[in-house]
Amino acid sequence: MKQTEKEKYSVLWKIEDVFCWVSLLFLAVIPVIDIAARLFGTGVLNSAGIQAHLLLVLGIVSGMICTRKKEHLSIAIVQYIKNEKAKYVISLTSNLLSAFICTMTAWCSASFIYIGLSPWQMIGFIPDQIIALVMPLGYLVMAVRFARSITGKIPVKILAWAAIVLGTLLSFPVISKIIWGFDSPDWAWNINDTLVIIANYIKIPAVIIIIASAFLGAPLFVVMGALSFLLIQSSYGEIDVVSNQIYTALTQSNIIPIALFTLVGFFLSESKAGERLVLTFKSLFSWIPGGMIIATVIICAFFTSFTGASGVTILALGGLLYTILTEKSKYPEKFTVGLLTSVGGIGLLFPPSLPLILVGAATMTNTIHLFAGGIIPGIILVLAMIFFGIAASVNNKIPVEKFEIRKALSSLKVSMWEILLPVLLVAGFFTGILSTLEIGAAAVVYIFIIEVCVNRDIPFKDLPKVFSKAIPIIGGVLSILALSQALSYYIIDTQVPQQLAAWMASTIQSKYVFLLLLNLALLVVGCLMDIFSAIVVVLPLIVPLGQAYGIDPVHLGIIFVINLEVGFLTPPVGMNLFLATYRFKKPFLEICKYVVPFLLVQLAIVLLVTYIPALSTWIPSLLR
Repeated sequence: MKQTEKEKYSVLWKIEDVFCWVSLLFLAVIPVIDIAARLFGTGVLNSAGIQAHLLLVLGIVSGMICTRKKEHLSIAIVQYIKNEKAKYVISLTSNLLSAFICTMTAWCSASFIYIGLSPWQMIGFIPDQIIALVMPLGYLVMAVRFARSITGKIPVKILAWAAIVLGTLLSFPVISKIIWGFDSPDWAWNINDTLVIIANYIKIPAVIIIIASAFLGAPLFVVMGALSFLLIQSSYGEIDVVSNQIYTALTQSNIIPIALFTLVGFFLSESKAGERLVLTFKSLFSWIPGGMIIATVIICAFFTSFTGASGVTILALGGLLYTILTEKSKYPEKFTVGLLTSVGGIGLLFPPSLPLILVGAATMTNTIHLFAGGIIPGIILVLAMIFFGIAASVNNKIPVEKFEIRKALSSLKVSMWEILLPVLLVAGFFTGILSTLEIGAAAVVYIFIIEVCVNRDIPFKDLPKVFSKAIPIIGGVLSILALSQALSYYIIDTQVPQQLAAWMASTIQSKYVFLLLLNLALLVVGCLMDIFSAIVVVLPLIVPLGQAYGIDPVHLGIIFVINLEVGFLTPPVGMNLFLATYRFKKPFLEICKYVVPFLLVQLAIVLLVTYIPALSTWIPSLLR
């Protein structure tokens, strides 16, 4: 979202930015130093712990920045509501809920640090408890910012601060731990029991209201947090387990590559890499019918594989490719908009796909096997879009250009460094020389050297701009992952996946019927949720079902990701549809109409990948 007022940097804002930049910098540099040090038989002392806690700082502080800039990820259907009064009420409700949940999270974090972390546990020379203080402080700042963003008359502003007070009052069970430890007086335990009774009484209507708030624009991390608090409290659980799970989620080393590859994606999008790649592939393929379609699909897959977010590809490259396809190659506008909207997410099956990294972390599946499993389905999806484009080119009699080998070699030389990046990464992945984290760090260092020092597309003075553009995406994703982990904990702790698996196995005997229903369900999930929160919240429900029906974990992971990928295009709320509406300045319904032919092709590929497991499992089987 765009900011409603011009920001003037305060000291706090500068500190936040510097903390994020430094955290990202060290997350990239430390693994590279560690790789170099291993050549001499040593390594960076306690590097894993240092990197994990740098991620914690990055996750919380980037969340603060997202709150400041009003850029937390949300469904945000509210922007399409025309009635200003209704929009104000919805925005007010969203901010009140956000301030309330962030306040509770801040108190739970303070309790978790006091009860759950040892004062003798050191990260480097700093006690773990000191570093973890970023959690209560960060969520408190977020709560205040949500409250301050509420505009209106004095009674409304009082209501905003009342949300923080109410969050504090309902956090009494964890505040009592800070005061008395586990020896709280009887009356304190009675208050806790009363809150449990209230939570059970209002659980069903409250869940409905919270889910409705997600569709009306409440930040998704707030929605995850609200559901976690309500459900854990109603089940007689300790609500400070929410902060325990936040800490656990944001200190996992296998999550660090998400931040690193996102930064790589923004180095690419902020440089002239896109222009160079377009010219290169245009010179290589424009002599055949549909040559620019081939270039467009490959470039979009390349960018999306690094950013993990198809929206970044549409926003970063949409304008450039739209101009080339419509004005220079003479493709019809409807076809061009439909193509660019539909290919924005097709790179999610290729290394170093951030969703596949997260699927591996969530299911304890070998990430390398998931990368290998995505190659053939990814290639099939790319080829399907290319063949569709070539057919459209022939049908529309799009002119071709004469192939000039000198021009092709010249453009290839110019974009050589960007083309080498995926080659080097794939080599690192499948030779096992480097871990996923080390590859992410190496990618950041490599692309920094290429775009800043070799190509000089990004001057040193503009580096803060690159980091600043990457931070909201990183902060939005990490905020969702952190609170989604708490909701996932509740779901697993209450054995919902096992119960669902048992019910499905007794109700639906056919594996093929189950797979069809799974596809339909995941398409709906892809419409309604961002891919990262869907992986953390929904995937744990699916894994036991896959086991019950004997589905290979790699195959299940690929089915999950490709369905969510196509879900981005599925009306009425596919995320790419909204982004394309914004980028191409076309009515939403027109975008939906333009996308339908491409969507049908991709749905056919989903069925192909679902019912032919070998497409996903053959290459991984060679690595086992």
